[in-house]
Amino acid sequence: MGILCPNPRPGTLRETFFAQSLGYSHHLKYPARGDFLVDGTYTVEIGGPNKKFSQIEKIPDSFVAADGIETGMGEKIPLWLFGFLY
Repeated sequence: MGILCPNPRPGTLRETFFAQSLGYSHHLKYPARGDFLVDGTYTVEIGGPNKKFSQIEKIPDSFVAADGIETGMGEKIPLWLFGFLY
């Protein structure tokens, strides 16, 4: 599947996709909670279709970018939509 890692974990693929889609035009950091801090404002947790908000609850401007869903609701955004930002 991959050149550097023949069997990458699904979470690694999801986070790599997100970072690749946003990293060229947005500033990304690794926050204490969540997977990415985008432009110093938005905390994003990456996960599968059943990902919950427990890791980022009570953090202002926080979102879940979920793989395996077609449409989002509230602060849960389909991961594939971030590909349009590239």
